[in-house]
Amino acid sequence: MRNLAGLLLVLFAFGAAAQPYPTRPVRVLVGFPPGGGTDIAARLLTPKLSEYLGQQFVVENRPGATTNIASDMVAKAAPDGQTLLFTTSALAINMSLYKNLGFDALRDFAPVSVFAEAPNLLVANQNAPATVAELVAQARARPGSMNYSSAGSGTTQHLAGELFKVRSRTDILHIPYKGTAASLTAVIAGEVQFSFANVPAILGHVRNGRLRALAVAGARRSDLMPEVPTMKEAGVEGVEVPVWYALLAPAATPREIVNTLGNATARAARSPDTRQKLIEQGADPVGNSPEEFARLLREEVAKYAEVVRLSGAKAE
Repeated sequence: MRNLAGLLLVLFAFGAAAQPYPTRPVRVLVGFPPGGGTDIAARLLTPKLSEYLGQQFVVENRPGATTNIASDMVAKAAPDGQTLLFTTSALAINMSLYKNLGFDALRDFAPVSVFAEAPNLLVANQNAPATVAELVAQARARPGSMNYSSAGSGTTQHLAGELFKVRSRTDILHIPYKGTAASLTAVIAGEVQFSFANVPAILGHVRNGRLRALAVAGARRSDLMPEVPTMKEAGVEGVEVPVWYALLAPAATPREIVNTLGNATARAARSPDTRQKLIEQGADPVGNSPEEFARLLREEVAKYAEVVRLSGAKAE
């Protein structure tokens, strides 16, 4: 009886994989509210997936618990390619930041492809210090008097801020918000002095003069804002926290479906129109393979475990 059940399971899986994919609209869950860099990137990718694969790929914003709600939903979804996760480096960060997750980033997902990557920038409101050196000097002179916002605990913005505190030897308070848009609104309104955020989210605010970009938390300057120094150039080393935007499926999704999605995502990232839109948003197109993304995810989980240990960052 056990052998028969196993045979039926294999035949069912083979039959499911043999069906053309997708056969109906696909849900793409995003763990952030609309308007942030992740949402922007997802809405650049999904029309291309719809075009290439012949079914609608529909973005569903499911914010909450620093993307853990969306991640948990996809981890527990049927492994048929009909429910996907579009997320960021937060997936790797949360493995160390949260102790009782209902999922495991390495066990419960099939990495599909990294669509794009963007640096985080240190941005401040117009009344805050105009340079990194001035900000550090003020923070050291008045410990605990300055604060920074993030899109939520466990985001790369949060970890960038914690690393900045460690590397600059300052005492600055973290104020988490529900999403990048709310976080940046707080900076603009003067509720907090500064924040870290990715280029797609801050570009319009910087160009309109609502925010001032002080430094890039990455290895090189942004092509869209070449006048903004890297954090190292600004005098604080060791604060390099880029954010990647990527597509994942539930772990047991048939390999044929994962490869189909991976090829379509890579094709989208390299298509001339989408590539140009990503560059205009300050993001670098990637489009790597499922195997390459799986290797990156393992490396990121280990890297952020060390960052959390070093900084003492906590979920709030």
